[in-house]
Amino acid sequence: MKKLLLLSFALLALASCTSTRNTIKNIDDTAKMPALSKDKTFIITETSKDKNYGYDQDYPVNLGFLSYTMAEKNVQRYFDALTGPKGEKLSYTKVDTCCPFPSKRTDVGAGLLDIYEVTWEGLAEPVRIYINLYEKGAVLAPKGFSIK
Repeated sequence: MKKLLLLSFALLALASCTSTRNTIKNIDDTAKMPALSKDKTFIITETSKDKNYGYDQDYPVNLGFLSYTMAEKNVQRYFDALTGPKGEKLSYTKVDTCCPFPSKRTDVGAGLLDIYEVTWEGLAEPVRIYINLYEKGAVLAPKGFSIK
């Protein structure tokens, strides 16, 4: 059912868009999935130097290391490896999908980005992080986040 819903949404998004050109700038097909900690979170070792990483649809966090049906697990592994800037525990919620782009890693030839709102104690407004579950890339902490 979930796959059918995704397919329907992707086809609708593609039909309603005049362009599905790939604007994602940080895809790296040679990237390796990060190692897992004993808590089954990603081991992230670097914070991005690029202020757009994760915050901009052209520079999403690329977590497409598994098939799409399993890829949601990588979202949990990713966010559970991060904290707020002073070590605060994160809360995150998927709030939208957007930005169709061509992808050879899907049955329909296109992927969509997921948008997550992330909060932590003391944060005035949630931040939005773009996640790509289809393509690979370096997995980093966005600026403003810390690594567990």
